[in-house]
Amino acid sequence: MKNVREWLRERGTESVTHPGGTLYAHLCRVEERLAAIGYDPVVQSAGLAHAAYGTDGFDLALVFWQDRQTLSDLIGRDAEELVYLYGSCDRKASWPDLAATHRVTDRFTGGVVRLADWQVTPFVDLSVVNELDVLEHDPALLAKHREYFTDLFASWEPMMSPAVATEAARLFR
Repeated sequence: MKNVREWLRERGTESVTHPGGTLYAHLCRVEERLAAIGYDPVVQSAGLAHAAYGTDGFDLALVFWQDRQTLSDLIGRDAEELVYLYGSCDRKASWPDLAATHRVTDRFTGGVVRLADWQVTPFVDLSVVNELDVLEHDPALLAKHREYFTDLFASWEPMMSPAVATEAARLFR
């Protein structure tokens, strides 16, 4: 993962303010949390690079989404695909019905894709772990959005890994 971390630093992530310090620190925490709950290197790499194309909640792109091969060469095809799904996800259009449909609306193209079976839990867990990290490091955001995330994560619980469901429950208890 050292090459990915170097790539992130080269793109200035250590100077981008983010809840809990910098964007770089946040990305590393997400990767480390996914590792701690037992995810394989593919999902860990996706966690480390999850904001590479920007996100619906954080619009700073480290690489243009049209240049997916650059990230794929760095972290592998499966990890890049998960990063793309995460970064391209139109949250307002996708998150409320995700548990029922497993569909993600692409905010870049407007297209809709159904997550492959292998992607459902890693996509949900990455999304939850990201939000948990942000909310734990910004109590004002947690206070403001507690009800929304409590309801959302309850609807997603059947798709979460047991470890992530436990972490979400701990924060919202």
